[in-house]
Amino acid sequence: MKKLMIYGATGYTGGMIVQHAIACGVPLILAGRNEAKLAAMASGLNLPYRSFSLGEPASIDEALADVAVLLNCAGPFMHTANVLIKAALRKQVHYLDVAAEPDSYRLAETLDREAATAGVMLLPGCGGSVAMLGCLAAHAKERATAPKSISLALHVAGPMSRGSAISATENLSPECLIRRDGLLIRQDPTKVRTFDFGMGPLECFPVTLPDLTTVWKATKIPDIATFVHITGAGFPQGDLSVLPDGPTPEERDANRYQAVAEVVSADGSTVRMLLDTLNGYSFTAMAAAEAGRRVLTGQARPGFQTPAELFGKGFAETIADTRIT
Repeated sequence: MKKLMIYGATGYTGGMIVQHAIACGVPLILAGRNEAKLAAMASGLNLPYRSFSLGEPASIDEALADVAVLLNCAGPFMHTANVLIKAALRKQVHYLDVAAEPDSYRLAETLDREAATAGVMLLPGCGGSVAMLGCLAAHAKERATAPKSISLALHVAGPMSRGSAISATENLSPECLIRRDGLLIRQDPTKVRTFDFGMGPLECFPVTLPDLTTVWKATKIPDIATFVHITGAGFPQGDLSVLPDGPTPEERDANRYQAVAEVVSADGSTVRMLLDTLNGYSFTAMAAAEAGRRVLTGQARPGFQTPAELFGKGFAETIADTRIT
């Protein structure tokens, strides 16, 4: 039987994805680096597990022996994506992840041809904001006459998980990028913009999101800018290692995410669309589990893919209580 391996299964997001994948009836193998945690989790769920170090390619290859799809949930992805993507290519296993870091996407873009030749799909960002914004962008583009630019803004609400905070800190970059005429260039990080997420105008600051790569791939709109507005606990300070695993179910329920897409056409007309959804962690877990299920059942295309391209612009709205208007 074809199986989905979830690497990083004992982490905050990974654990949530495991629960949703079980509910979807997906045959699973739990994986990660901490054998004690994996063994305890696997015993409680009556699932197989495999523990292996990312520093030993032979061990990774052995662990992937009967795996059809690998879902990487272990951040920071700058430390895991390259190793696991290369292993997926060697073993002809489809690769998925939930990275919010641009590097994972640029790597997949670079390896597109190699993956296509190997018959392997690379689908970084199968859940989370990349799936949200990709679907939102596709809806907005469809309603525009001759799209020339798109601005995407994400409203992030509530506390971050410990893993997300550590990943974000390790990936802080002095570069704030924007896409102009199809090329990534630096922009002024102080150039804030105002967007309305359905609660009145809010200032959003420019950030380098993966959507500069994924939305460009999917839409070929030449000018793309990405922004974020953070409310709630904001970005944690101090010793991140003492943070709780992640927000509680109550905190997630109280902090929904929104996103806005604004597409400007050659004639100056503007299309604006709004996405309203669950908390980002809840959405990511559901979307990643569903993506894994779909890929395992054969919904895959070799090479670098995006969720909106692969599953269609309606994918985000298949996730509970997500609306695009």
